[in-house]
Amino acid sequence: MKRKAFHNAAGYKRVLWGLQAVFIALPAVLFLTGCAGNPGGRTEPYSETFFAMDTYMTFTIYGAKAEDSLKQAEDRIRELEGLWSVTDTKSDIYAVNHSGGKPVAVDGETEELLSFALEMAEETGGALEPTIYPVLAAWGFTTGENRVPDREEIEELLNRVDYTGVRWDGGSIVLEEGSMLDLGAVGKGYAGDQVIQLLKENGVTSALLDIGGNIQAVGAKPDGSSWRVGLKDPFSGGVLGVIQVADEAVVTSGSYERYFTGKDGKRYGHIIDPATGYPVDNGLASVSVIASEGKLCDALSTALFVMGLEDAERYWRQNQGFDMILVTVDEGIFVTEGVKDRFSLQSEYQDMTVNVIEK
Repeated sequence: MKRKAFHNAAGYKRVLWGLQAVFIALPAVLFLTGCAGNPGGRTEPYSETFFAMDTYMTFTIYGAKAEDSLKQAEDRIRELEGLWSVTDTKSDIYAVNHSGGKPVAVDGETEELLSFALEMAEETGGALEPTIYPVLAAWGFTTGENRVPDREEIEELLNRVDYTGVRWDGGSIVLEEGSMLDLGAVGKGYAGDQVIQLLKENGVTSALLDIGGNIQAVGAKPDGSSWRVGLKDPFSGGVLGVIQVADEAVVTSGSYERYFTGKDGKRYGHIIDPATGYPVDNGLASVSVIASEGKLCDALSTALFVMGLEDAERYWRQNQGFDMILVTVDEGIFVTEGVKDRFSLQSEYQDMTVNVIEK
């Protein structure tokens, strides 16, 4: 399939920020220091780590209702996982994927999430592709049995990949036989948004959610300062610095996250370009998106990574409501102007040129 092109004038200014490597958001967050009291009457947080949606999650919540809210938040995550799992035979997505092309009635939240995924697929010219699952499976990224499919197999599988083939019949989904949905590129972000809504309804004003590396914050820290989220160098694994957020999400996609080395000695990352059926190889190492909604960050971090540097810049200039940090394989950093003053770097990372993308 062909992706749409994004056209706008490109431009950025180069600024020396004292860096030697690049960075991404990661689960190691530095958010428990410097807290000075809490309006909910509790100065220490309740925190819990659990496994769901094929990843480990850690929720840290302050306030009088923190303990009860933690249990409700975990229950909410598991409820949504039960709707969207591609392997759970009781889930909506499993039912759709094995429907043989027949209409399948789904829960309203599945309909809402799929509608959002399809909307973002259209807006990103197919860079986000919710029907890419058959190709992912062929590469073994869904099973752990990695291999490099031959070109003929990939071309045949790409015939099943087309988000425009997903149809609605009332409250039912109709998916062409042979196609398969996977909402993993948006599901964790949407789930995080739902948990944050639940926490706010419970009166929680300070919390941090680590959803398998997706970071979403409720408000600021109890002392009113911003959350300090640790940022990692995808090449060396060192911590480069921190980005400060409040009532926002930070989501990163990158080729370093899941990959395998083929018999040809080449490294293959898990993010597939829907236009080619092969892992993305466009010069980007990672893309971080910062916005108020986790689902938007989730969708765009994948889509922008697929687009590549130039199209990602164009897309940002044509759209509002998010900022981004793009890291190239040659260790270049490109940050949008809204985020350039919101992070600090570790002292050992120096002398790297950072490109600020301006409107």
